[in-house]
Amino acid sequence: MGSILALKELSKFYHGVIALNKVSCSFEKGEIHALIGENGAGKSTLIKSVSGAIQFDEGSIVIDGKEFSSIRPGEAIDNGIAVIYQELCLIPSMCVAENIFIGQKIGGKNLVDIEQMHKKSAEIFRQLGVYIDTHTMVSDLSTAQQQLVEIAKAVSRNAKVIFMDEPSATLAMAEVEAMFKITRSLKEKGVTIIYVSHRLDEIFEICDKVTIMRDGEYITTKKIEDITRKQLINYMVGRELDAACPARDNPIGEVALEVKNITGNGVRGISLKVNHGEVLGIAGLVGSGRTEFAKVLYGAAKKESGQIFIDGKEVTIKSPEEAIAHGIGLIPEDRKNEGLLLEYPIDWNISLMCLKRLSKHFVIQNDKVKETVMKYFDRMGVKSPSIHNLAKSLSGGNQQKVVVAKTLAAQTSIIIFDEPTRGIDVGAKWEIYQLMNELAAEGNAIIMISSDMEEVLGMSDRIIVFHEGKVSGELDKENFSQSNVMTYASGL
Repeated sequence: MGSILALKELSKFYHGVIALNKVSCSFEKGEIHALIGENGAGKSTLIKSVSGAIQFDEGSIVIDGKEFSSIRPGEAIDNGIAVIYQELCLIPSMCVAENIFIGQKIGGKNLVDIEQMHKKSAEIFRQLGVYIDTHTMVSDLSTAQQQLVEIAKAVSRNAKVIFMDEPSATLAMAEVEAMFKITRSLKEKGVTIIYVSHRLDEIFEICDKVTIMRDGEYITTKKIEDITRKQLINYMVGRELDAACPARDNPIGEVALEVKNITGNGVRGISLKVNHGEVLGIAGLVGSGRTEFAKVLYGAAKKESGQIFIDGKEVTIKSPEEAIAHGIGLIPEDRKNEGLLLEYPIDWNISLMCLKRLSKHFVIQNDKVKETVMKYFDRMGVKSPSIHNLAKSLSGGNQQKVVVAKTLAAQTSIIIFDEPTRGIDVGAKWEIYQLMNELAAEGNAIIMISSDMEEVLGMSDRIIVFHEGKVSGELDKENFSQSNVMTYASGL
């Protein structure tokens, strides 16, 4: 159908670091085109360059035949470029219609025609095949509904190209299907969707083509039917990964942690065990109580009743500090809000939970702090020029590595990984998996909460399945299958 967007020798530099290196590629009208690569590959820089959020240093952009040697956000919008970021850009205190038409003129002279704004918003939702009350405050919408508002906002501006950055990261399975349906309907109307995701299954399901980037460079573009999953991964990481999850073969020891009839924070009567050297997978649908249980175990939420035993000895845990003192660590699902202090340096984050141990007479021993920080910074392979850089400067995968480093620095031996690889690339996933294997081989007990079926089946020694705040089933390796997990997860 012809190119709607083309990049010509596009380059961007940050203090001597090459973020984009002479990237040339194109996207056709009316296609769903995946843009993938490891964290740090240059995807975000490309999106921001095209949308005018940052200014590229070399090259040009061609939008529907019009060439730009530089572009500002307003110009990008006027020429049909829209971006739906993973962290949605909506104003919670405004209603749906106001968010859709923010910055646009609806009505004559200096007046806003509110009735017309709501009417047009409702019509856009009708075209998309969904219903949302346009008078509803955005703060009262679910994440999936907020994403629909972002899509409606793009449609209201007559977008020709819509970048979708990790659109399914926070959606349940049914919501993902609904989003796919809307994405396909936009394609039928001639809109180009550039789909950025680490979920390879989605790419093969919905996309027509895929463009792969690595280390700031364009690698290749392929039609989906002309590439296999393994080839895609190898292009992304620049090396061969033969399996989705690395093999693990270490002996499993005695019971490290046992909980009996834990109730609180929305879970009821949870009883389970995890052994030294074991990876216990916890599966279940969104809202099944997995994260809620982890927070009770970690002391971040109140336990109403039940018992916790560590190495056979009953313990009382009423706070995260007490959990850490008993050797329980948590890598939370929401790393940005619960795992890191983004405005603080990497070394500060890593040392945060072990400063008491590294102090003498209430005075922090800086040499010991630095030694500890470097030990876990290096072990996790955090990619950053300096431990003094702010945590917010890191890619998602490297932020996750810092959260893990912080937990390990606290000398925990029972480690809860809640959605350990959500939103990170396949290469970083592999590194996290290898670390989990190493920790298990060292005799640590690992609890892994995950919504990624391949991850649960590939990494676990046993699987506990949650449904509506209770344990609905347990599977050993001989009975691992997606069907069995989903049967228990559905409460059947």
